[in-house]
Amino acid sequence: MKDVRILGTGACVPDRIVSNDEVGAPAGVDDAWITRKTSIRERRWAAPEQATSDLATAAARAAMQAAGITAEQLSVIAVATSTPDRPQPPTAAYVQRNLGASGTAAFDVNAVCSGTVFALSAVGSIVLRRGGYALVIGADVYSRILDPADRKTVILFGDGAGAMVLGPTGRGPLVRHVALHSFGALSDLIQVPAGGSRLPLDHGGLDAGLQYFAMDGREVRRFVVEELPQLVKGFLHEAGVESQDISHFVPHQANGVMLDEVFADLSLPRATMHRTVTHYGNTGAASIPITLDAAVRQGAFRPGELILLAGFGGGMAASFALIEW
Repeated sequence: MKDVRILGTGACVPDRIVSNDEVGAPAGVDDAWITRKTSIRERRWAAPEQATSDLATAAARAAMQAAGITAEQLSVIAVATSTPDRPQPPTAAYVQRNLGASGTAAFDVNAVCSGTVFALSAVGSIVLRRGGYALVIGADVYSRILDPADRKTVILFGDGAGAMVLGPTGRGPLVRHVALHSFGALSDLIQVPAGGSRLPLDHGGLDAGLQYFAMDGREVRRFVVEELPQLVKGFLHEAGVESQDISHFVPHQANGVMLDEVFADLSLPRATMHRTVTHYGNTGAASIPITLDAAVRQGAFRPGELILLAGFGGGMAASFALIEW
């Protein structure tokens, strides 16, 4: 991934703030319970007229403005999402249309909450081969696929989008190393059971609630707590850096309590962990770029510092990127 740089970041979250009391009431839990279990205090949910592509387009425009480029300069758009506008066409095609970027390639990546780093890897290779500029967008609208009565899931998720503009060698933070992992044997831990070719959605499926996001929370937590520290250690070894070299940690914002537990086990003694989960919840593929953009706009990073991005989630999958600011 050498010679690929992040030239600008951007984010978009909906205006509607959803409190713990509002989301918890149908699930039979209260604000104190949700905060204790997740550290989440509120999240944003999309308006009825907003789709994933709308949030993705807004985040893309913010990133392009930060990078100082126009849609005509883009060569590729990749949208990481598991909540597309429609099963087809790709949500990236709508983003392309919205931006007026008619000369680009546009495609989606579905690696659930790890998707943005997967997209970063794919698009980085295209930038190296074709030149020009690329948009990597993570965007999800999970509020449309949540069971209001399922306290294991409905309390966690918010909607949003984050974006990065990538370009070849020049100014901007350098993408030094990327690694991707998938664990298909655990693919049933996180799923939307119906709506695909395996189980088309019909009236029976709707009555059974098979259109909703489902998660084995206990086993997902076990995967993250047991696997992530070793995967991070291996990634840093591959990248040729020591744990004490990392200045910033930007993880997928799955659950604030779990993040604290995992961060303590990662042994990154000089790193600051960045969080947006308290106010935005788990925004799926959007959580890493939203959190990265928040840190950028706060001026958190200094030249020469190393930032570790870490995605994990459905598939099961894990993904890592090392950024030199």
